[in-house]
Amino acid sequence: MQRIRATKIFPYLLTNSTKSFTAKSSHLIPLLPNRSSLAPFSRDHINNSSFLIQSKPASTVSLAFAKETMPKSQVDLLKADEDLHGGVCVELKEAMDSQEFSIRLSASLSQWRLQDKKGVWIKLPISQSNLVEAAVKEGFKYHHAEPDYLMLVKWIPEIADTLPANASHRVGIGAFVMNDNREVLVVQEKNGKFKDLGVWKYPTGVVNEGEDICDAAVREVKEETGNLWKQSHMSFFNKSDMFFVCMLKPQSFEIQKQVVEIADAKWMPVAEYAAQPFIQNHELFSLVSKICLAKTDSNYSGFSGRATTSSSGKTTHLYFNHQYCDNILSLDISH
Repeated sequence: MQRIRATKIFPYLLTNSTKSFTAKSSHLIPLLPNRSSLAPFSRDHINNSSFLIQSKPASTVSLAFAKETMPKSQVDLLKADEDLHGGVCVELKEAMDSQEFSIRLSASLSQWRLQDKKGVWIKLPISQSNLVEAAVKEGFKYHHAEPDYLMLVKWIPEIADTLPANASHRVGIGAFVMNDNREVLVVQEKNGKFKDLGVWKYPTGVVNEGEDICDAAVREVKEETGNLWKQSHMSFFNKSDMFFVCMLKPQSFEIQKQVVEIADAKWMPVAEYAAQPFIQNHELFSLVSKICLAKTDSNYSGFSGRATTSSSGKTTHLYFNHQYCDNILSLDISH
């Protein structure tokens, strides 16, 4: 009885692991013309060659192992789409085990090296999280994660890595809503740093993925008139926090409190809001109130968002100083 050990010199067998099997005088013979042809079989070069199993008629090699070691003429490479920066993007949709994935990934990387590809992106659905280890062993690193997938990335060439980093900012919004009686809409939160402090504050939130700032601020109230913003750093999982304060006009004065997160909500005279000790002791909050009041009294123009279209045809918003809006739109720069 002879024990044969599969190693990385045979590209169709599992890399970075040991697999043993039992057979009677069974051995692997690579289809190579001579001994010197072993040279291309390195980590960086897989030629997708075929291998034969030669055995005596009495061979006891299992059918399952035979299927594993007798592939087609070449390994099925991972399906990938080319990106605009000389790289490839792999979005795994078909189910596979870690052994199959490891073999196909190794062969695919060799092919991409020959093609001088740069960055390789692999989008792993949460249902295939078992493949993460195999990718990490090939040099992939985490880039970012969402609730239903993990994005892995690898830079192939021996030059400076120019892959973009993960998103650097979280975008939040605050809504300054004033009615005709110079009352502002304020809330007290059930959770967070303002919980149980008795502080009345503007409604705030986070801009959702793919959502414009003005849309986030006016999910209920449609008319956006201007905004100002402040920026801080290292505020949420080491991401910078860009916070936009949007001034809105109410379409209705009826308050429908969100009971999960909001303890209370009401219309409060702006002078009473500004007189709160918390507002008085924190310059940022005081300045925001003063700027919004100045906007209300037409002493400040702020920024306004203009719906336009990007080069890809996507609707977007451009923010600029409303004071110069008419002059900018009337400019003719074609001459």
